[in-house]
Amino acid sequence: MTVRERNIGRPLLIASAVAFISTAAFLAAEFGPWNREAPDKAATKAAAQAAGAKVTPTQPKLAVEPTPPGPKRVQPAHPLPEN
Repeated sequence: MTVRERNIGRPLLIASAVAFISTAAFLAAEFGPWNREAPDKAATKAAAQAAGAKVTPTQPKLAVEPTPPGPKRVQPAHPLPEN
């Protein structure tokens, strides 16, 4: 047996620990108790009104947005070469 064949245990242990910790962190982030669906908007509105809050809708976006102040974006002088 060579030295390389006998020392496989430590890297295997480290790789297994990293894989286990990564899997546990993923499962905790994906399925943890803090990761719940967003509440229903109708239920939120009803709860706000029950608490005495006044619920008003936001202003809709304009159909045509105004042009932002400042210079216009520059177009390239030539198209990029195709690969």
